[in-house]
Formats: sequence, C-alpha cells, structure tokens
Amino acid sequence: MFSINRLRQRPNSSRPRKLVGQKPPLKLKEVWAIRIRLQLAGRLRDLALFNLAIDSKLCGCDLEALRVHDICHSSRIASRTSIRQQKTGRPVQFEITEQTRVSLASWIHHRRLTSGDFLFPSRIQSSPHISRRQYARLLSSWLSDIGLDPSIYGTHSLRRTKASMIYRRTKNLRAVQLLLGHAKIESTIRYLGVEVDDPLEIG
Repeated sequence: MFSINRLRQRPNSSRPRKLVGQKPPLKLKEVWAIRIRLQLAGRLRDLALFNLAIDSKLCGCDLEALRVHDICHSSRIASRTSIRQQKTGRPVQFEITEQTRVSLASWIHHRRLTSGDFLFPSRIQSSPHISRRQYARLLSSWLSDIGLDPSIYGTHSLRRTKASMIYRRTKNLRAVQLLLGHAKIESTIRYLGVEVDDPLEIG
C-alpha cells in the first residue's frame, strides 16, 4: 500500500489546508487519458515529454536537460538507454517503449532537432531547455484536462508512476531500486511508500 498524503493546517491560520508529503503516482487509466488527449490535440512536444517522463522515471532536472543524443543511437531512437543522474552521479538504465519512440521521433522531426540539441528546448531565450517551473506548469495543464486536481500531484508523480506499477506486479524492491537509481533500498521503500518488516531481507 502507498502512503497517504496527510492534510496539515497551520495553527491560527485562515488559509485552506494543503496536501503535504509524497505526491501519488498516476493510475494506468489516467496515464492513457492524458496520452490520448495530447495525441488528439496534436501536442507533439507535450506527448513526447509525458511519454518519456513515464518510461524513464527520471527526476525533472535530468529529464529537462536531456539532449537528442542521449536517447538516439545512430540517428534512431534507442529502445534502451542509460543516463547519469545529476544529483547522485549514479547511472540509471530505462526502456523506451515503442509508443514513446514514435512520439519522440515525431517531435524531433517536427522541431528539426540535431544530435547535440536539447530534446525539449525552452521557448524562452534565456533558458536553453524547459525549466522545472515550465515542466510543472505543463503537468498541471495535463492533469486539469482530465479532471484531476493538480495540487495533489507533482512532477515526482510521473517518476513514481511506472516504478509503482512495476513494484505492484513484481514485488521486487531491488529491481525498482536499480530503475530509480537509489543507492539504498531504504530510499526506494520510502519513495514508494511501501511497508515491509525487514527491507534488507528482500531480494
């Protein structure tokens, strides 16, 4: 079971209560709802960004700074690639599913990006690639479009989504630990919000 966000309110405050704690992952039906809406709207960049965020399970800072050559091998979108995380310096591998490869190829072709270009360049001249704030705003719009409350979710919701699905299917914490690039399995346990008697005994 995943941990439930708790509602907290400051004493003597008239402000509405805010959700704090870990942001929940998306459900599979919600992933597909967002994906279909982006496809129908022809939002090539948003679809490529959303699909890659789900597949890669990368933190926002790593996802935003990807270059075309990070996901392309010999000018073709790779089915699997490895990225070194900025915060930890640890490499993580991830699969790029066919539907994500198709959306990435469409976006790269449409924008005429070359190997050294940022995969998701910013539309603001002062920034070479989309910022965390831009990424968060896009996510809020995607969530609102399918009737979800953006205040409940965050960019880490996308990072957790596939990891949570994999854990539910396999119950293999060590596999998810590798996929997320965590140094300690205890970090994965806290990240997923699962409860175990002794995480060190789990294989």
